[in-house]
Amino acid sequence: MFNVSRLWHVLLVVSLLVNIFLGSPEQKNLSLLADGNVLLLTAHPDDECMFFAPTVLALSEALHPPSTVYSLCLSVGNADGLGDVRRRELEGSLDVLGIGEGRRWVVDKPELQDNFTAEWDPHVVSDVLRSYVLEHHITTILTFDHHGISSHPNHISLPKGASHLINSLRSAPGKPQPRLFTLVTVPLRAKYVGLLSPLLSKASIFLSQVLHVADVPRSEAVVVSDWKGYVRAHRAMRQHSSQLVWFRWLYVLWSRYMWVNEWVELVPPDQTQSAG
Repeated sequence: MFNVSRLWHVLLVVSLLVNIFLGSPEQKNLSLLADGNVLLLTAHPDDECMFFAPTVLALSEALHPPSTVYSLCLSVGNADGLGDVRRRELEGSLDVLGIGEGRRWVVDKPELQDNFTAEWDPHVVSDVLRSYVLEHHITTILTFDHHGISSHPNHISLPKGASHLINSLRSAPGKPQPRLFTLVTVPLRAKYVGLLSPLLSKASIFLSQVLHVADVPRSEAVVVSDWKGYVRAHRAMRQHSSQLVWFRWLYVLWSRYMWVNEWVELVPPDQTQSAG
C-alpha cells in the first residue's frame, strides 16, 4: 500500500539536504579572477550561459565591491542564418546575467563566422580583442581552454588568440598585460552528472579546507553556484529560444557547467625570448 507519510518524510529530507548543500554558493580563490576589469571572451551567443554563468554571477554578487565584468562575443552565431535573432537573444541573456549595455559587444566579421569545421585565425582574434582590452583597461580575460569544453574549433581558437595578444603586448612598452584564465574541460564522465557536480565540488572544497590539503594549484579558482544561481543561468539560457532543441534541454538539466566552473591561469610563453 502506498505510504503517503513515508513519501512526505523522504521529500522533506531531500529538500533539507538540497537546501544545506545547494542553498549557498561556494568559491575557492575567486579573487584571482577578480583583479580589475574582467572580460568574458566567447565565440557564440549562448556560450555565456551554457558554460560561464556560475563565474559571471559570482563576480557580480559574491565580491564586495563587485568586479566590473565585460562580455565580448566574436560571432553572431549565423551558421543557420539566424544571426540577427541570436544577437537579440544574447542581449536578453546578458541582461539576466547582469552584464549591462556599454559592457557587452558582439562582433560580426567575415573571418569570424560560426563554423564547426574550422578554427579561427589567432591573429584575427588577437587583432579584434586588442582594441577592447586597451580601451576598457581589461586586466583579466576569461575564456575556453585549448579543448574548448565541447571541442568546437571556434572555442579552441579563443585561448590561442588571447595568448597571441598578450605576447604582442609584452613587446609594447606601457601597454597593460592582462592575465588569462581558461575554463577547465573535464572528462566526459564528469560533464553530465547533474546535481552531483555541485555536491562533489563543494565536498572537495570543504575537505581541502578542513584537511589543509592543496587539491588544486594556487593559480586555480573554483566557482560553485547555489540553486538560485542555477535557476538564473537556466533563465538566461531560455532567452536563446532559437537554440532550445531537445538536446539542449538535456544539457541544461545535466551539465556540470551550469553549476561549476574551474579555472586555470594560462601564461603564454614569451615568444620574444624564445626567438632569441
